[in-house]
Amino acid sequence: MTGELDDKVAFVTGAASGIGRACAVAMAAQGATVVLADIDRAGLDSAREELAARGATVGVVELDVRDEPAGRAAVEAVVAEHGRLDILANCAGMMLLAPALEADTAEWTAMIEINVLGLMYLTHAALPHLVASKGSVVQMSSMAARAVGRGASAYYASKFAVNGFSEGIRQEVTELGVRVIVIEPGTTETALRTHITHDESKKAIDSRVATYRQLQAGDVASAVMYALTAPHHVAVNEVLLRPTDQA
Repeated sequence: MTGELDDKVAFVTGAASGIGRACAVAMAAQGATVVLADIDRAGLDSAREELAARGATVGVVELDVRDEPAGRAAVEAVVAEHGRLDILANCAGMMLLAPALEADTAEWTAMIEINVLGLMYLTHAALPHLVASKGSVVQMSSMAARAVGRGASAYYASKFAVNGFSEGIRQEVTELGVRVIVIEPGTTETALRTHITHDESKKAIDSRVATYRQLQAGDVASAVMYALTAPHHVAVNEVLLRPTDQA
C-alpha cells in the first residue's frame, strides 16, 4: 500500500504530545519518514514507540526550539541522514493567559521565544532544503491570530506574529516552489491549557470549554494533511478550523 507522502521526510516540533504528535502520526500513516522534536524526552520516546509499532520510519531529537544553534544543527542532521527535507511542521507552542495588569512578563518572554522566535529560527534553517525539495512548511498558529480578545494580549501578539511572518515568507518562496501553510485551530483538547499559571484565567477558560465540544488533535492533523496532500500546484496557505459549537 502506498501513501501520499511516500519518500518524503518531515521534521515535526512539539511532537511529544497534542497536535504535533497527531501530525506526526498522520504524516507517517501516509508514508513519510518522520523526525520528532520536543523538549519532553519521555513524550518523545512514547511517540517514537507508537510510530515504530505502526511500521513507520521515525527518529527523535530532544530540542528546545528557543536554542537557535541546536535547531539549525537538528535540521542539518536530518538532511545529512536522510538526504532531504520535504516538510517542516512547527507545532511547538505555549499558551499562558493572564490580564496584562496581572501578567508575569517572564511568561510573555517564554511565549514569544517559543511561539515566534523558535518557529522563525527553524523556518530559516529549513528553507534552503525546502527550496531544494520544493517542500512545505506548516506553521501552527491559532484562531487567536484572527481577532484579539481580553485577557491574553501576549498570546494574541505571538500568533499575529506567526501569521505575519508566514505571509512574508510565503511571498518570498512561493515562486521557488515552497508552500507555506498556516493552520489556525480554535479550542482544541490538548495539554496546552494545563500550563496556565494565572488561576482566574485558567478557571475561566476551563469553564468556557466545558460548555461545548472541542476539536481533537487529530482533527487539526487532518487539516494539515489536507493542505500537504493537495496537488503541488495548489497552495492551501491558510486553514481556520473551529469547534462547531464555538461561537
